[in-house]
Amino acid sequence: MAKIIAVLDDEEDILELLRTYLTRAGFKVETFVRPEAFLKYIDLHQPDLILLDLMLPGADGLEICRYLKGKPEKSIIPVIMLTARSQEADRVTGLELGADDYVTKPFSLRELEARIKAVLRREDRLPGAENKEKKLAGGKLIINPEKHEVRIKGQPLELSLSEFRILELLSSRPGRVFTRDQILDYLWGGEKVVVTRTVDVHIHHLREKMGELANLIQSVRAVGYRYQESDK
Repeated sequence: MAKIIAVLDDEEDILELLRTYLTRAGFKVETFVRPEAFLKYIDLHQPDLILLDLMLPGADGLEICRYLKGKPEKSIIPVIMLTARSQEADRVTGLELGADDYVTKPFSLRELEARIKAVLRREDRLPGAENKEKKLAGGKLIINPEKHEVRIKGQPLELSLSEFRILELLSSRPGRVFTRDQILDYLWGGEKVVVTRTVDVHIHHLREKMGELANLIQSVRAVGYRYQESDK
């Protein structure tokens, strides 16, 4: 079945270009010129990926990204930002909100197609060889890679896709220290110019959500982070 891509951009010529090109590339494409129509669609549907323009009349693409990543059932949908902004701060903010990639306008359609396929491939990439439910911390923490679900004491944890990937990566090798650069490479394939504080922001949010199990994610001064159930 063809992957569904939802595109929000206020330039109708770009929407038509993307619809034509991506349809020929084998995707099903839903396009929206107005944020209201896009959000109404998103509330009722679950596309496989979202292309989101940051510069929208009467709306802020970053706020829409924040809204999507704040809804548990929508937070796992990959988001690629389309932006004419050249400032690194805008890109970093979007990535910290949970966006999976960004493409700066004007962009190559072939490059955009490659980035879309790369993000969709990363959806299925796991740090270990198995895609099975893992029980950790004496059964208090359960990670289901296949369903992108995390539960603590039976209660579902509402994580963004980036937060989920970080927890999955760290817990795949208990005790091993992952540097910030290694975590960035796992999240974005080493393709992005992103400051390492992006990892710190995601770790901070992850710990807040993990509550009493936050201490499972440990900082290693001047190096990075590790998953550790107990100090030995």
